[in-house]
Amino acid sequence: MASAKDTATFFLQGTSTQFEQVLKLYPQALRLKAERKTKKPEELIKLDNWYQNELPKKIKSRGKDAHMIHEELVQTMKWKQIRGKFYPQLSYLVKVNTPRAVMQETKKAFRKLPNLEQAITALSNLKGVGTTMASALLAAACPESAPFMADECLMAIPEIEGIDYTTKEYLKFVNHIQTAVERLNRTSDSKISWSPHKVELAIWTHYIVSELKPELLSSISLENGNSVSSVVLQNGDSLDNTTSDDSNQGPLNGKTATTTTTTVLDEDTNTSYTEDSLDKPTTPIIMTNEETNDSIVSDSTNDSSSNAAGAHAFNKRRLDEDEEEDDNSNSTDQQPSSKKVKADIGDK
Repeated sequence: MASAKDTATFFLQGTSTQFEQVLKLYPQALRLKAERKTKKPEELIKLDNWYQNELPKKIKSRGKDAHMIHEELVQTMKWKQIRGKFYPQLSYLVKVNTPRAVMQETKKAFRKLPNLEQAITALSNLKGVGTTMASALLAAACPESAPFMADECLMAIPEIEGIDYTTKEYLKFVNHIQTAVERLNRTSDSKISWSPHKVELAIWTHYIVSELKPELLSSISLENGNSVSSVVLQNGDSLDNTTSDDSNQGPLNGKTATTTTTTVLDEDTNTSYTEDSLDKPTTPIIMTNEETNDSIVSDSTNDSSSNAAGAHAFNKRRLDEDEEEDDNSNSTDQQPSSKKVKADIGDK
């Protein structure tokens, strides 16, 4: 499994040149994903080409009345489901929308752009369209403002501790992506202009490649002469000299997953439904021996046991010599053990 910590390092520290080199690997990453995800990889590749290239042009060609038609909505859901996690209920709900409703609500939403919050609110009037699906529609209509809310990208952002498919969480995600966009455009030496959607695609590509074929990243050079793989891949090495090996072994950005089951319901109700994943990671707390009471107890216990054994042997010899001094010997010899425990606790 890919370590999102590694992709997080790429997201936070990668230069414009590195992002550009990783983005060029997107077709290979897509094929790797398709071959692993489905028995018909060409289907996802064809759908993705339609979503990334043809759909944005069709929406833009409609001018001020930019909108989507029913067939395009269904196709986008199909792309999202194959590329991510598949939930048949969502595919059914999307098809229930009437062509008129699709045209009206998408037109209303696109007119709200670049206000993403208002646009998502309008799209949520369509059945089967939650926050993640809405982000897919907005990324196609306005890639310069809206990134797609992919699980892989959410997991790559350190400040996002879990996956929550809400508008609030999406807007937080957009802010982090926009920060990266500004940084990359400010330091870019090439003609490429970074948009939220392009940054999102680069992050997704890095995550997938590092999971399925990390050697593809070894050829990507850093400005200091090292390779991207030595810094941002999960290859058994630490990210830096201060990072322990254990920190690179945890699943999904070192966050354990807590599964929450949610029923998929009609969007017209107040009940939200699962989008791409039911895993909601939380950050585990790793305690070292120095930070726990176990080390204190174990040290003091061992010392106490050792001193007690010595005291017992000494007392036995004293009993043979003079039984009358037994009580005094025991009280005298047991005292250091008690003092040892207090001293250890004080030192800790």
